[in-house]
Amino acid sequence: MTDWSTGVGTSDAVRACPFDFAEGIEFDPLLRQLMTEEPISRITMAYGQGEAWLVTRFDDIRTVTTDRRFSRAAVAGRDFPRMTPEPIVQTESINLLDPPESSRLRRLVSQAFTAPRVEAMKPATQRIVDALLDEMADHGPPADLVKHLSARLPLTTICEVLDIPETDRPELRRRAMEMMTIGAATRETAAEAKAELRAYFADLTQARRQNPGEDLISSLATARDGDEILGADELTVMAMVLLMTGHDTSTYQLSNITYTMLTHPDQLAKVRARPEMLPQALEELLRFIPFRKGVGIPRIATEDVELSGVTIKAGDTVHVSYLAANRDPQRYDRPDELDFDRPAQPSMTFGWGAHHCVGSPLAIMEIELAIGTLLRRFPNLELAVPVEEVRWNTESIWRYPYELPVSW
Repeated sequence: MTDWSTGVGTSDAVRACPFDFAEGIEFDPLLRQLMTEEPISRITMAYGQGEAWLVTRFDDIRTVTTDRRFSRAAVAGRDFPRMTPEPIVQTESINLLDPPESSRLRRLVSQAFTAPRVEAMKPATQRIVDALLDEMADHGPPADLVKHLSARLPLTTICEVLDIPETDRPELRRRAMEMMTIGAATRETAAEAKAELRAYFADLTQARRQNPGEDLISSLATARDGDEILGADELTVMAMVLLMTGHDTSTYQLSNITYTMLTHPDQLAKVRARPEMLPQALEELLRFIPFRKGVGIPRIATEDVELSGVTIKAGDTVHVSYLAANRDPQRYDRPDELDFDRPAQPSMTFGWGAHHCVGSPLAIMEIELAIGTLLRRFPNLELAVPVEEVRWNTESIWRYPYELPVSW
């Protein structure tokens, strides 16, 4: 439901935005309404104090994410409007820094995700994909793709890359999931999970700094930009963020992408006929699929800024919606249609500007290998249940099916 304040005129209205819509991968109708009626609007959210601006147009979001007058660092210490009872972001995270401070961290962290490094990860990732799909083939149809592939591949891959002991992985995933829940009753649990994850990675990163190996954490611990290295807290938070984002996004997107392709047979047929177009198809799928809800980490205006005729005052909280940007009709022709022949045009799925996801090359490589192998090995893959029987997550910020039964 959308509640309106008694403001005078549209620009004075404040909308309550829980961003809790979770019907498959259908686009949130409230977000659609905001995009159409008031692209820069005032909102309140389920948690946090006060109001925020919500920006939904691609060009306006590009401005907010690149203009130094909008600060992520100024968010630190604020009880900002948000979807989760406990803020997910860590204080020392690269996501709460502004250039030039964030540029230093990005230069250090990006050394772990260069094209040669990601290319070197491919053989190990392919072996994991093959082993998981061998198990699914041995199980026989129908099989749950979430159980056999989506829930296991990204976590296995990122934990292998980080060299996290296999016995620790289920508990780490449980804690990461607890941080993403949106129910008010989970506030204490989320806070505990956050503290436990931080303590775990503080110990692990300290050990890797003292005795570095060939893993990604060791690479980060020894990365240098001149005389600069990552500080202890920075390294701890970065390793924690890598675990969470390194398996969350890919886990849910593997299921979402497969579901979307199987429910758009005309588009799937294009990839089956021309496998070489898979990277282009995945770019379109990543644009099209609303894989999470609402918004992420906001910014604070450090001075008055006029944005598309709206004056945002110094000190105001500003949220952007990358989901809305990816469906902006001023940016994309027929934005609500899935079209694998769409001319390549960058989307905001992995963010924009100084906070574009530094690990996106690894996520894209992993998804491309998994989906490409899945389609090649199971040329007759199809949903094993009617669309309406697929159960979707409603408890966290992510959008994904709990199970995805398939046959072949």
